Amino acid sequence: MSDVSMIIGGERRAAPSTFGVVNPATGEVHADAPDCDEGQLNEAFDAAAKAFTDWRTDEDARRSILREASKRLSAAADRIAPVLTAEQGKPLRSAHMEVLGAGYWLRYFSRLEIPREVIQDDEHVRAEVVHRPMGVVAAITPWNFPIMLSAWKLGPALLAGNTVVLKPSPFTPLSTLLMGEILSEVLPPGVLNVVSGGDQLGRWMTSHPVPRKISFTGSTGTGKHIAASAAPDLKRLTLELGGNDAAILLDDVDPAAIVRKLFEGAFDNSGQVCSGIKRLYVPESLHDVVVDALAAQAAAARVGDGMDPDTQVGPIQNRPQYERVCDLVAEALAGGATAAAGGAPIDGPGYFFPPTVLVGAAEGTRIVDEEQFGPVLPVLPYRDIDEAVARANATNYGLSGSVWSADPDRAGAVAERLDCGTAWVNAHVALGPHQPFGGLKWSGVGVENGPWGLAGYTDLQVQYRAKD
Repeated sequence: MSDVSMIIGGERRAAPSTFGVVNPATGEVHADAPDCDEGQLNEAFDAAAKAFTDWRTDEDARRSILREASKRLSAAADRIAPVLTAEQGKPLRSAHMEVLGAGYWLRYFSRLEIPREVIQDDEHVRAEVVHRPMGVVAAITPWNFPIMLSAWKLGPALLAGNTVVLKPSPFTPLSTLLMGEILSEVLPPGVLNVVSGGDQLGRWMTSHPVPRKISFTGSTGTGKHIAASAAPDLKRLTLELGGNDAAILLDDVDPAAIVRKLFEGAFDNSGQVCSGIKRLYVPESLHDVVVDALAAQAAAARVGDGMDPDTQVGPIQNRPQYERVCDLVAEALAGGATAAAGGAPIDGPGYFFPPTVLVGAAEGTRIVDEEQFGPVLPVLPYRDIDEAVARANATNYGLSGSVWSADPDRAGAVAERLDCGTAWVNAHVALGPHQPFGGLKWSGVGVENGPWGLAGYTDLQVQYRAKD
């Protein structure tokens, strides 16, 4: 994959230098990616600004092109998925589904209405509120779902009439660059520009004078830096940041009926899911049964290289995150917690950590208070539901949460009390392009997806006509 290129103004472009991309299953560099310099970034923003003039004018053409982009991306799943697995680590079938999901997201937005609302129409005045494109969007995506989260941004941004400069994480640039090459065969030159590089490239993007909007998915710390960088120019922001999602089991739940869903909600993508289950609150009477059921699931899970068709849990994506997970678990165990399953990294090459179920951890420890973003789940007993809700809400994060019960109405009443952007009942990480997705508190600013996400890529204009 060292021959993959950036896309600037519709053309494949190399960079003056490259950087290595590590396969997390081996811990070794397996390919090189172009390292965009500041001059090339200026070219990308210039190309996007020029393309905006025509792209904004024809909504029907944009919809048609987005439909074709969806088809091309979905058809390329077999090409992109191995590249994604090699750099991200997830099982190949999950990578394949991610690409197909991204195609589905683009198709959804190709059909979504851009609203126009008449707010007054009488003998004196006709006033209408319309949504106008902002201009150039700077989109920055993370390493856990690089293709899917690119589509979350590209679909609404392009439908609204904006043009985009897209930067993937330096840990997973190759699949996004390949996606850019495929979409450049459909999109007019300059409408989508894809560049790759390190943290400095991101800083250049967020402080650049051209983009009017920044859309970022990643850590809370980086999101705060981006907000500060955007402030002098009053750039508009959508920030989808970290989460420390709590799942609460009620006392009438059947652990055997839900344990598989709980396990998947916590350990999918090796726990590297912003809205995944990070803390599990269980009634004291069910604690041991739930722990044993989860531990059995963890022990049975096949951990390995994502290219192996038998793999269920791949490696942690990068060394810094691997070391963070190792430190958090070691600290928890040293503080008195015990591992019902897992608990230590797997010897050998690569960044492998087994699914780990912790008991005996509590609020005030980092593994509970912070977003671990890895294959680790602390199980926390509680005595009454008011206590559980208060503990679940006692965090700076507010992305998602879930409540599990044999009585959905009872669970729904508890879910309404959670301070988070999405509250699920008897499910977790149940997402769709039609649902707004965003967080409260430190978990973000604005939302993605659905008509609400589309509105975030537009400016409102009142069109006022006097009749007399």
